[in-house]
Amino acid sequence: MTGALPTVAVVGIGRISRPMVVRLRRAGHAVVVTNRTRERALDVADETGARVAGCPREAAASADIVIVSLADDTAVREVYHGPDGLLAGLSPGVTVLETSTIAPSTVTSLVPLVLERGAVLLDTPVSGSVELAARGELTVLAGGSRAALDQVRPVIDVLATRVLHFGDSGRGSVMKLVVNSLLLSLGTALAESLVLAERAGIDREAAYDAFTRSAAAAPFVLYNKDNFVTPRDAPIHMTLALVAKDLTLVNALASSVGAPMAQLEASRALIDRALAAGLGERDGSVLAEFLRGSR
Repeated sequence: MTGALPTVAVVGIGRISRPMVVRLRRAGHAVVVTNRTRERALDVADETGARVAGCPREAAASADIVIVSLADDTAVREVYHGPDGLLAGLSPGVTVLETSTIAPSTVTSLVPLVLERGAVLLDTPVSGSVELAARGELTVLAGGSRAALDQVRPVIDVLATRVLHFGDSGRGSVMKLVVNSLLLSLGTALAESLVLAERAGIDREAAYDAFTRSAAAAPFVLYNKDNFVTPRDAPIHMTLALVAKDLTLVNALASSVGAPMAQLEASRALIDRALAAGLGERDGSVLAEFLRGSR
């Protein structure tokens, strides 16, 4: 991209997309934001100077690049369609970056609809924590046109330090579910191991420090320390309800390709019990608290 910096619309203001807006504004981009709960859009606009649009159509109509970041497939479909939907506002040459964690089939169903408007859709879900988003150190898992991806790299590079391309549309979303399958299983194992250490007489923080200094010290383990050690004081990275939503998507993908998922089944059984106990809006690390109360 040459000339003036592209205008970016961000549709959906959540834990990851909010710091994206901050970084884009600091980099000098004009940013337009919209959110179903308008207060969230107004809040980030007050902080950054972004402009608030009344609907996805209005946001898309003023943008060169549209970043969509929503909770689930239903929300994504609702945002794209209708007279005030994103599709209605797209102009030729616009690139849509679909960062939501959704089914690959949802992505591929939207690609031709975006193309009809003369625009391009890339599935670009991201991997990383809120803290990594704030530092611009996310990993983008991309599917779709390599040429279109290369064209928007100057914007993506404000948000991420790694961009991995997996081929055709939908492949980025496949890889996001694969990565989340591993992380969500790791989260369950982390909760179990921490409670095991505690019941065997090891101090919780000392046990977690050992995790971070051992072969188990994955980035997920490192940035989740506060959530597991002091769960009542730590920020929410991802609610248990969203963990369960992603597991449902992973299970559907596994069923469609015939992949055995014994670990997923075990994790889901534990998560379902925690959800039944009313813990859905707590961070996923609440599984450790739930296990502490189990006998």
